[in-house]
Order: sequence, then C-alpha cells, then structure tokens
Amino acid sequence: MPFSIPFKAHFPSSSLTSFHPSLLYKMTSIATLSPPPPQLPTLPQTLPLSLIKTCKSMAQLKQIHSHSIRTGLVCKPIVPAQIIAFCCKHEAGDMGYARMVFDAMPEPNIVVWNNMIKGYSRVGCPDSSVLMYCEMLERGMMPDEYTYPFLLKLFTQDMAEKCGRELHDHIVKLGFSSNLFVQNALIHLYSLSGKVSVARGVFDRSSKSDVVTWNVMISGYNRSKQFDESMKLFDEMERMRVVPSSVTIVSVLSACSKLKYLNVGKRVHRYIKDLKIEPDRVLENALIDMYAACGEMDVAVGIFDNMKSRDVISWTAIVAGFTNSGQVDLARKYFDKMPERDFVSWTAMIDGYLQVNRFKEVLTLFREMQAANIKPDEFTMVSILTACAHLGALELGEWIKAYIEKNKIKIDSYVGNALMDMYFNCGNVEKALGVFNAMPHWDKISWTAVIFGLAINGYGEEALDMFSEMLRASITPDEVTYIGVLCACTHSGMVDKGKKFFARMTTQHGIEPNVAHYGCIVDLLGRAGHLKEAYQVIKNMPVKPNAIVWGSLLGACRVHRDEDMAEMAAQKILELEPENGAVYVLLCNIYAACKKWEKLHEVRKLMMDRGIKKTPGCSLIEMNGSVHEFVAGDQVHPQSKDIYSKLDEMAVDLKFAGYSPDTSEVFLDIGEEEKESAVYRHSEKLAIAFGLISSGPGVTIRIVKNLRMCVDCHHVAKLVSKVYNREVIVRDRTRFHHFRHGSCSCNDFW
Repeated sequence: MPFSIPFKAHFPSSSLTSFHPSLLYKMTSIATLSPPPPQLPTLPQTLPLSLIKTCKSMAQLKQIHSHSIRTGLVCKPIVPAQIIAFCCKHEAGDMGYARMVFDAMPEPNIVVWNNMIKGYSRVGCPDSSVLMYCEMLERGMMPDEYTYPFLLKLFTQDMAEKCGRELHDHIVKLGFSSNLFVQNALIHLYSLSGKVSVARGVFDRSSKSDVVTWNVMISGYNRSKQFDESMKLFDEMERMRVVPSSVTIVSVLSACSKLKYLNVGKRVHRYIKDLKIEPDRVLENALIDMYAACGEMDVAVGIFDNMKSRDVISWTAIVAGFTNSGQVDLARKYFDKMPERDFVSWTAMIDGYLQVNRFKEVLTLFREMQAANIKPDEFTMVSILTACAHLGALELGEWIKAYIEKNKIKIDSYVGNALMDMYFNCGNVEKALGVFNAMPHWDKISWTAVIFGLAINGYGEEALDMFSEMLRASITPDEVTYIGVLCACTHSGMVDKGKKFFARMTTQHGIEPNVAHYGCIVDLLGRAGHLKEAYQVIKNMPVKPNAIVWGSLLGACRVHRDEDMAEMAAQKILELEPENGAVYVLLCNIYAACKKWEKLHEVRKLMMDRGIKKTPGCSLIEMNGSVHEFVAGDQVHPQSKDIYSKLDEMAVDLKFAGYSPDTSEVFLDIGEEEKESAVYRHSEKLAIAFGLISSGPGVTIRIVKNLRMCVDCHHVAKLVSKVYNREVIVRDRTRFHHFRHGSCSCNDFW
C-alpha cells in the first residue's frame, strides 16, 4: 500500500510540498543512487559552538543562532549542524526549528541527515523520519550504518508491516546487514510487525556476542506473547555465557510473570544479587509483578515496602496481585492509598470485584473512575459490560455502548463479544443480534456466544440455524460450542435433535463428550419426562457424574414429581457436596408438592442439625440507571410503602384475571393463608411491583433472580404481562423467561 502523510505539516519550505509519490516506490529506487559525496572537513570550534554545547533552552539557542547570522559564522556548515543537533537531541529541542535551519543548508552531510531522522523519532514522529529518509535518497545522500537504527527505532506496527521488507532490502544492498546495530534494529522491526520467525532468522545469523541483541529478541517474543520461547532463549543465553543486563532481567521476569514460573523467577532474582546489579524502579516493579502473579504476595509486598520510590506501576502490581489471589478488600486498601491512579489501576481494581462476583461494586467503582476523569480503555469497557450482563443492567449497558462509540474506543471482537453477551444476558435478543451482525468478522467465540445467547433466551431453532451458518462459514466448533447447541435443544424441548447433535460431536468433529455434555443430555431427557433414560445415561457415563449432572436429574424429578428418583439423585449430590443447601430446598419442594410432610420435616431437621441455611431469594431490577435489590418480605426499600400498595392492587387485578395462589412449593407446614402470605412477598413480585410504579406504560420490566423462579411467581408474571400489557423478562438461575401476552417462552417448563 502507498505510504502517505500530510507533507506540509512537517516540511513547510521543502520541495516535497508538491511531491506525492508512493513511499515504497521511492525506496525501491535506491539501487540507482550514486555514491555519497565526500565528508566535509571538521572546522575548529568557535565561540557560538561552545555556547551551543552549554545551551539549556530554545530561547538561548535562538539567541546564539541570531548571533551567528550577524557575525557570518552561520555560513560555516558546522554551526547550523550543531544547532540542528541540539534541536534533535535535547529534550527542549524544537523539530520545526531544526527543519527550518536544515532547509537553509545547501549540502547537509550524513551526520545532519541522521540527526534529523533521530530527532523525529525522539519526538514520536516516525512517519516524518521515513519521509526524511526518502528525501535523503532523492537528494543523492547515501545512508550509513547509523541511519537505520535511528530510522527504525520508533516504527509503529503499521509502518513496520508496510515498508519493513523494502528497508531490509536497502540494508542488504548497502552492505550493512552484518552491522550489529542494524541487526538489532531489524530484529526489532520484524518483531514489531509480527514476523517473529523472520526476526529469529536475523538473530540466528548475528554474532550473538552482544547482550542487546539477546534483549531485542527476548522482547520480541514477549511482544508476540510467545513467553515459552523467551524462556528458551534465556536458557540458551545462559549456556553461551552471555551476561544478562537489567533489561534482560526485566524481560525475563515479565515472561515468568505471564507463565507463573516462580522457580525461574527466583533464579533470575538471584542474578541481581550475583551480578551486583543496582535495582532501579523498573527492575523492582518487574520483581513485584512476577512474585504477585505467582501468588507470593508476602515477597511482593516486602519488595514494595523497601522501594526508595514508587510509581503507579508499583502500586498497580500490588493491587493486581491481591485481586488475582481473591483478596479484594486488601487490594482496595492499597488502591485507596495510591497517590495517583491511571486507567490500568482502575481496571485492575474493577476486575478484582468482577472475579469475586461483586458486580454492584464494579459499577460503583466505574462511576468513581468517571468522576476522576480517567478515560477507560477497551479492557475496562469489557469488565463493565460483563458486570452489566450479570446484573441485567441494560440501561447502563446501553450507556456504555454509547460511551464506546462517542469516545471511539476500539471495538474489536473482544469488545463486540462482550456487548453481545450483555444484550443477551439482559434479554434483548434483537440488539444482541444487531451487534453480532455489525461485527467486522466473527471468530469461534462470537459464533458460540450467539448460539448460547439464543439458546438461553428460548430461541432454540434460531440457535441451531446459527450453528448451521457457523459450519457453512468453515468455522470448526469446539466442545464449548456443542454445549450451546445442546442447551438450545434442551430449552426448546428438541429431544431427537439433541440426541443427534450429541452423536455428531464425535462422528463429525472428533469431540469426546465431557461431563458438561452429559449433563446437557440428562437435562434434555429429564425435562421431556424421560427420567429412566436420563438415569441410564448417568449410569453409563464414561466419566464420573458431578453434582450438576445429578442436579439436572433432580430438577426433572421436581417437575414430574418423581419422589423416589428425587431421593436417589439428592443422595448422590449430597455425597459429593454435603453443604449444598439448594439440594435440601429442592427436595423439600418435591415433598411439599407430593404432600409428604413427614419426609419434609426430616429434611428440614437434617438441615438444622447440619447448619444448612436456605439461600434467600434475591431479585435485581434496574431502573433509571440504578440497580435495586429485593429479598423476600423486603421492607427496607425507600419506596416499600408504594411497592406493597401496588402489590395489593395487583392481587385484586390478577384475581379478576383468574389468579389463584399456588402454594405447592411452600415447604412450611403452616396454614394455607400463611402460605399465601409467604408467596405473596417473594422477591420477584416485589421487583415487578416496583417496575410497574417506576416506569411508564409499555416499558419492559427486566429482573434477575438468583434462584429458580417459583411456580406461583411464574404464574403471576404471565398474568402481569397480559393484564398490564407489559413484557416481563426474568432471568433465573437456569434460563430466561420472556413473558408476553399471558404466556412464557419456556412453555411452562423450567
């Protein structure tokens, strides 16, 4: 592709202002260039030259420049050359001024050209360095061995991909390919463009005598996330007795951190002492990061405490270390003490809350991040979208999407998949599909996510259609994809199709079913009432069934009220997970539905003896960007009075529509009126009532429930959708329920 940038911005008085040919065309013409002109003789130093060397600012330099013009010294090439050198090398230097002086020189020598190229690299304008290189070729000046290291130093990945090969050709033609500094620059160039194997080829042809060469290659492997190769190269470096530098140690520690190679990291740490390397902040940060990543927080904190000075990287490494080890509250203490925080620090703390499922704190912390005027990146956005997905916070998720678009945050497949997952988990299938269709390309994760999303929302046929599209697109499914396919069959009651897909896993794609796939088949058969067949599948499984597999059978026993098989399944689960309170509750529900009160009391006594407590039902609903939480019988909400008033109104309206309380799952041996009162105050009903009083007519009510939705709440939600003409979407622990016009997407099977 042609390389083009606005010439006028950097070359106001150059002849290039009207010249726009392709960069690659320019560079391929090097073979026709004539030999370089002879070097100008070195002139004796004069007063302006000594002043330039002690110059501290551009203001001083301009005064010296004016003096040299008045005295005529500027006509000596060494004077403008030294002025340009100051502008290009000094931190206070001005490249615009350098260019102005450069344009006034009739025949700048190679040193001046190199300084200009180096100067543009110093100020982060590698494209201008390339244009300067092209102009140098056009004006007949041949590069030397210093040109290319300066030129390639700050190449971007895009530039490396576009013109790296051509520059390498120039280097070979000019005979610089064996120069150590040029070789190092080439290794960096190819690593940057993702051609690590080519970089390794250059490395293998080098003398390997200089530690910098090893450092560049190890860094290249790290950049391409080939950390195992970094470690192998370090081992080879040790065998060749090349003494590592502090740069080597930082790169190797980074690889150890990613691979969690604690023993190698400790060995590298010993190098610091053995080689008597004075640890600087960069090196200490690398040590903290390595020990923290490997779970050695005591050592990491010890290094942190003994640092002479700390920066934001030091603090962030400690915060990330504690979050990764699950010690989120301790991480927060360090986070709150940080003298400054960047977006990486905020994201590390946000991810910590995400890992321990404290989603409300994720959103709270994100609001604090916004208040601190810290701009998030795409990784922060993915974390926030994940929290929104878990909380069913569609409004906030929509705001995040708008924020991403407004701030032009990169929407790659990682962000696109997170957006799609958020919409699916908030029950908005239409917008999830919109995100999917708008993605520039779909990887296996994208296809799997859309299949899963459709499946859990009750769109089984559509999920299978997507699976067929995936196969037609020549994307090979994996074991996770097939779990989504089997879930689609399960939630839509497609027993025969589910069996066929289960068989095709092995015959067509060579995937051996694991315990999750068997769990899906047991769930599929159990939901359809084929309890004996489901039990046979469990008995014949080549792997040991886990609590989830037995739980699928137990759930089916509840629906079909098979008391005997339920007892057997519950016993199997409790052998695996004695503290699983949900099993006791489900067994109590089955006994209550079958009116087996004596057995119900036995289970309740067993729960009390073992200290097992029922997980309280909790429902979340987002309204006006805030997530509200309700538990059964909740009286603490600021609008409790209005909520219960609405509940009373609902009871009257729904009874006219045929509602009669279903207390079959109340396992308390109490009077019917008390049972009705108990189901009346369930968290879903409180959330629905709050949704009705807090939103306008026709607005969809979205609720997330931590437990399986009870039969009575399910019946109420159906009637609410009909009587109040509202769509009600409830995500419980097993699936989505889309209530519309008095019916549910689950077809009353969940």
